[in-house]
Amino acid sequence: MKALFFSVSVLSLVATAAMAQVPTPAANQPMPEAASTTPPIEAPRDVPYAGTVKVAVDATDLDRKIWNVTTTMPVSKAGDFVFLYPQWVPGGHSPRNDLDKLAGLVVTANGKRIPWTRDVVSVNAFHVDVPAGVTELQISYQFLTAVEAKVGRTEVTPEMLNLQWLQVTMYPAGYYTRQIPIDASVKLPDGWKLATALETAKTEGATTTFKTTTVETLVDSPIFAGKYFKSIDLDPTGPAPVRLNLVADSPELLDAKPEHIQIHKDLVQQAYKLYGSHHYDHYDFLVFLSDKIGGIGLEHHRSSENRVVPKYFTEWDKSFVGRDLLSHEYTHSWNGKFRRAADLWTPNLNVPMRDSMMWVYEGQTQYWGNVLAARSGLLTKQQALDSLAATAATYDNRRGRDWRPVQDTTNDPIIANRKPLSWLSYQRSEDYYSEGLLVWLDADTLIREKTGGKKSLDDFAKAFFGVDNGSYVSRTYTFDDVVSTLNGVYAYDWATFLKTRIQDVQEKAPLDGYARGGYKLVYTDTPTEFMKTAESKSKSTGLPYSLGLSVGSDGVLSDVQWGGPAFKAGLTQGLTVVAVNGEAFDGDKLKAAVTAAVKPENPLVELLIKDGSRYRMVKIDYRGGLRYPRLEKIPGAPSRLDDILTPRK
Repeated sequence: MKALFFSVSVLSLVATAAMAQVPTPAANQPMPEAASTTPPIEAPRDVPYAGTVKVAVDATDLDRKIWNVTTTMPVSKAGDFVFLYPQWVPGGHSPRNDLDKLAGLVVTANGKRIPWTRDVVSVNAFHVDVPAGVTELQISYQFLTAVEAKVGRTEVTPEMLNLQWLQVTMYPAGYYTRQIPIDASVKLPDGWKLATALETAKTEGATTTFKTTTVETLVDSPIFAGKYFKSIDLDPTGPAPVRLNLVADSPELLDAKPEHIQIHKDLVQQAYKLYGSHHYDHYDFLVFLSDKIGGIGLEHHRSSENRVVPKYFTEWDKSFVGRDLLSHEYTHSWNGKFRRAADLWTPNLNVPMRDSMMWVYEGQTQYWGNVLAARSGLLTKQQALDSLAATAATYDNRRGRDWRPVQDTTNDPIIANRKPLSWLSYQRSEDYYSEGLLVWLDADTLIREKTGGKKSLDDFAKAFFGVDNGSYVSRTYTFDDVVSTLNGVYAYDWATFLKTRIQDVQEKAPLDGYARGGYKLVYTDTPTEFMKTAESKSKSTGLPYSLGLSVGSDGVLSDVQWGGPAFKAGLTQGLTVVAVNGEAFDGDKLKAAVTAAVKPENPLVELLIKDGSRYRMVKIDYRGGLRYPRLEKIPGAPSRLDDILTPRK
């Protein structure tokens, strides 16, 4: 007891001494207080803006890839005036517009320079004190496009450029963008041609001036321009002009065969048969055939931005992986631009968007993009089936599903903004796209099964996207609207169906649509032509369902599956495979080693790994052989999936 008493006493004395060292504020000592709030920026109002904004872009500096921009902005009174640089990117679903590339900002009025101040909270907002008697501001600046890949996406090459008005437009605070008139013009290098959804007012020399529009429409109407250009009419006698505008790295890449053009014409017709409507007065596919300009696939109401491989036409039989891009972005004219979730629609480009319904916006678009690619001939039926097999395998093996529902991934455009992830299979990233596809295939086959083939998700598409034919004014919807329209096609507990698959954590991917469609997912030791082509395109060896890794031709691990054999052996992406079983690395040797390890008398796969300046040997405990996904027909089962992919008459 004495020992215990002594210990307690010592501890008490130590604690008392420690407390004595804690400073206590003097009675008159000032304490920190929160800073005063910044002056509020006027909320957007749905009233006309007095006057027309003008923006002129000089895009001729190809060597330095700099765009010089001049904006004229009418003002109606003296005092504090706020103009905005767009923050939120429609189609990007995130606040990722390139504010960091804005430079050289100068504001003048009546020939005199006026100081500007950036808002310290809303950093895309700029304040100026307008002097008395001033009726307009001249705002000049440069947009510094990326000069190399590490800075950002390449938007300018010696042969082409991609001008997104979102990056070069300023507009006044306090108004809906649909209420702000704007005149826009662009000066291009001599001899270049352009395509855009904007309508041309006049062309003088190298400068094109467009008809007055609104800020909302302007930023939804990007420009593709270049030295080597071709425009093809896809629907000469249709309800609205639809054009395929091609810009290429070199002129021979524009050589499209008649049968390939016909496939793109068929895409338009199959979309009309599916949706029973159009929501544009004209539509322009903007397509780069390039490996020099930065990759893009971005939807707009009356156009879409697409980059495909340079030999898209000239090596048609080799370029099918990813060929659903055009059908995906075209579908967005109906789904995403015309029908848009109520919480995603915003009055201007600086009000935060909410992405909660991305599994409809992108998920169903992913579904219809694949279906229309098959129905039009962009993909053969077998290529479409092989693509669906790859999707099923990816999401059924994605271990992030153990903790994270699809619904939460709708926040990924804001959380991750497509930054590289260390553990994609565990963290998940925008899975509402392709797992959304699985959910909508599930719904489609369920409707077909329950109605004996009399109804399908095609009927939902007509009912949901086919309203207000010809209108391109966005029409918003809620979760209940989606459920109600599904019930109009076939009465079912669709709310529970969707909530279970989207909002709940699901151990396995929703693959019931495959079985109802007449197919099952299997794994064989031989890759499909689709997967062979995908590997060739990405210059990699993909073994996610065997060793649990993917590796580039340079030996660098590009992905390691969470919980897989490579993961258990301590591997991560970014490490370099130097040798396989004692021989210098190449992809074929790695596959051969996996195949050999099936026999118990042969050694396990052993890799020499370079980790920075260190080397180590790693044995991977796996003897299951090569495993590649494919779809296999279920004997005697209805071939509903075949029907889904069949062109409509």
